[in-house]
Parts: sequence; C-alpha cells; structure tokens
Amino acid sequence: MSYSKADQLLQLATLISARHQGLGLEEVREIFHVSHRTAQRMMRALELQFPDVEISLDNEGRRRWKLGNSGLRDFISVSAEELAALELAAHHLDRSGLHPELRALRVLQDKVLSLIPRSKTKLEPDTEAILEAQGFVARPGPRARINETIHTVLVDAIKACRYVTIKYRSHFGPDESHRKVAPLGFLSGPRRYLVAEDPASRRGPTVKTYRLDNVSSASIEEDFFTRPDGFDLQDFANKAFGVYQRENELSHIEWLFAPEAAPQAASFQFHPTQMEEYLPDGSLVVRFKSSGLLEMAWYLYAWGDKVTVIEPKALRDLVNGHQRSDFPALP
Repeated sequence: MSYSKADQLLQLATLISARHQGLGLEEVREIFHVSHRTAQRMMRALELQFPDVEISLDNEGRRRWKLGNSGLRDFISVSAEELAALELAAHHLDRSGLHPELRALRVLQDKVLSLIPRSKTKLEPDTEAILEAQGFVARPGPRARINETIHTVLVDAIKACRYVTIKYRSHFGPDESHRKVAPLGFLSGPRRYLVAEDPASRRGPTVKTYRLDNVSSASIEEDFFTRPDGFDLQDFANKAFGVYQRENELSHIEWLFAPEAAPQAASFQFHPTQMEEYLPDGSLVVRFKSSGLLEMAWYLYAWGDKVTVIEPKALRDLVNGHQRSDFPALP
C-alpha cells in the first residue's frame, strides 16, 4: 500500500471512529471526492486493516461502517498546522467577544493535547512558528480568495526560514515580476498580505507587504535567511490601521466623535495603541499612531458626519466633503 493510500485509510478510520453513527458510502464519496467504486474499495480496505469494524444498515437499508477508537489511538497523529489552527480559531473567538465559545474551545484544546503522546513537544516549535506567522488584523466582511497551494508553500518557507521566489503583480502596474524574498508572516484582513524582507531593495534589506491575491506562483529556494534582529510581527502589524502600510505615512491620528456617537465609538478599539479622552460636552477624542490613511478613510465614511478628523491633514483632506448625515445607524 502506498503512503498516500495508507494516509487516506487512516483518515477514513479516524472519521468513522469519531462519528457515533459511522459513515456510509455516499458520505465517503463527498468527503474524499472519489467515485462510488473507489469508496467501495476504501471500505473493503478498512475492513481488512481493522477487523473490529462493525457494519449495520440504516433505516433506508444502506450500509454504515462503525469503528471504536481503541485500536486507532496509537496511529492518530496531530500536526503543527492543526494545533495552530485551533489556536488561531481561539484568537478569532476572543477578538469577536464570543467568550462562552472560546471557553469551550479551550477545553477541547486541552483534551486534544492530553491525548497526544509526550513526543508532542517536537511539534511545539513548528506550531509556534505558524502562530507567529499569523499576525492578525482581523476584520469582518468580504475577504479575497487565496491560492491554498501558494499559501502552503509560503507557510513551509516561514517554518524553515528559507527564501522564496514569488511571481508578483504590483498594484502600481499590470506587469508581473519575479522577486526573491524572505517570508516572515501574514497579515489578515479583507485581503491577506505576505510580510517579507526584500534583500534587494534600493534602501537595503526592507520589510514589505505583498498582496497574496497578486502572487501567482511561489517556489522555495535552497538558501536560508536569518530573521531581522528585533523584528516582531505584531509590532509591525500595529503600525497600520488595517493591513496595508507605508513607512512614510506613519502619523499621529486624532479623531473627534460627536457626543451622540461617543458611546458607540467607546465600544471599539480602533488601534492597539489608542488613547481616549472625553471632553466636557460629551464628545470623545481618540488618538493613536498609525499608517494606512486610505483604509481609515474607507472606515470613517461609515460614521458619516459624527466624526471629525483633527489630524493628520492628509486624512482630513481625504474625508472632507464625504461625511453624510442621513445614515440610519452607526457602525
């Protein structure tokens, strides 16, 4: 049996063991994207490799396969990517304020970790590398599609600290070019960005962002890179309001929310570094340091005429003349 078929059979056995009602052929077809005959061959292989499999008929007379997990425990493995996915899901729940669901997920996390053999410690460096790579600036709403194959190549390169060559189309023009960069992580929002150091930049090695939907291919190189001294992905993310940032755009931001909008604005954390001040008339001043003025302008539009930009002038010029007074609700 080939490695891929053995891996598929183990996935099948794990799925059947995890489901109280077992699995039928139609479900196997849908889950593994195989034909009816292939699903039948998979179930026959399951019966041969796991003699304690039970076969029963459902209410419509169709066969269902069930399997206890006692014989599977020593074969089941958990990958660093799977552990990281659980942790990232926990971060999402926390940031969304879904604390009951977060507590339930943390309990599940502990149960999963308790079932992994002591050798799980070998996974921890990889898991931490993946989580470090996921510097989130999470936003609700539409999201750009990403190429999973390219994303997987980049994650592998981040874990191994190896250069990648990407074929990239800049938003400044239609032409694509090949760029060799050192991938450091991702920023996630309405679009996902690769954060990478460009060793060939005219300014010297510079950390830049690349839109993932503009990357049409990625390949791992043989040579390794060293992460920049003192680089912290979350600190890098905090320089921007959203995910896109320009170093020369980093500014002191000051917004004034009208008294009727102040309670609503106070329920938001607009930026990790923000400071708040209530004025005598009940209005709210929010101050922070960030880049990403265009993303701020897009966001501030939803507040209509209930917010005034005090600083910087460049942002004030972007929003002036576009504040509306007829929005029926605030964000």
